[in-house]
Amino acid sequence: MNVSATLNVFRLFIQPQLCLPHLTVSSFDRVPLPLPNNKVKAVVLDKDNCFAKAHDDKVWPAYEPYWEKLRLQFPDAQLLIVSNSAGTNDDIGHGQAKLLEERTGVPVLRHSTKKPGCHGEIMEYFIGKGVVSSPKEVAIVGDRLFTDMLMANMMGSYGVWVRDGVIRSESLICKIERFVYDRLISWNFTPPS
Repeated sequence: MNVSATLNVFRLFIQPQLCLPHLTVSSFDRVPLPLPNNKVKAVVLDKDNCFAKAHDDKVWPAYEPYWEKLRLQFPDAQLLIVSNSAGTNDDIGHGQAKLLEERTGVPVLRHSTKKPGCHGEIMEYFIGKGVVSSPKEVAIVGDRLFTDMLMANMMGSYGVWVRDGVIRSESLICKIERFVYDRLISWNFTPPS
């Protein structure tokens, strides 16, 4: 269970715009390079149904050419995978994180708190590597509004929502997220700036 998401989603009752992205794309390979926010120096990537099929530990084959462009644009410590599976305390011995790093060539954050609550650990990583000095210099790319985009806005970062993912999810939570997004946009809500 993701206690962090369960607790933090209550913020949306007071500030529903916290789950809104700054940019929406249909699929991972549609994220523009360079990013529209020219302050971005580092990118956080969600794994499942963002750049990889859910529960898979490699880049979706159709995204491999884009993946290489992204790695050139954001080399070394400027690109970080933050997953709610790989790299968490549920990942025994961080075996999944190590495999993912091997297969993608990108570091995976080891974190004790799941998204959206691990933003402090993300900033520690990037600041420790000398990549950024502010959350405004970080973009969060993910397929979930109530974890990835909520975290981006809680941090004061730039949120990029991959609306359909590798395979459009029809899970109840994803349907609820899309419904909430459509309502908020129709009511003229905008993400925090």
